[in-house]
Amino acid sequence: MTKADKEIILQPMVSEKSTHLLRENKYVFKVPLQVGKIEIKEAVEEMFKVRVDKVRTMQVKGKPRKWRGRVVGKTSRYKKAIVKLKEGDTIEELGV
Repeated sequence: MTKADKEIILQPMVSEKSTHLLRENKYVFKVPLQVGKIEIKEAVEEMFKVRVDKVRTMQVKGKPRKWRGRVVGKTSRYKKAIVKLKEGDTIEELGV
């Protein structure tokens, strides 16, 4: 695992939908906006020693934040990557 891999895969995203995707052998990660699908695939294969079948990405917009009824700012936008692994591979380190 190199430093570049740690900078590409920021954190796994654990939600109700992402835990349902585990049944289909899909994992969800938060990644920076600048990285592409090929870089995500190589980083996941290097970090977790698995074979990646497909990568899908989407950009999540920042939501406005309110305080006492006024809009005071918004959350950061980010990119979400859904990684499908090949048959027989799993990521045990995530512990989900």
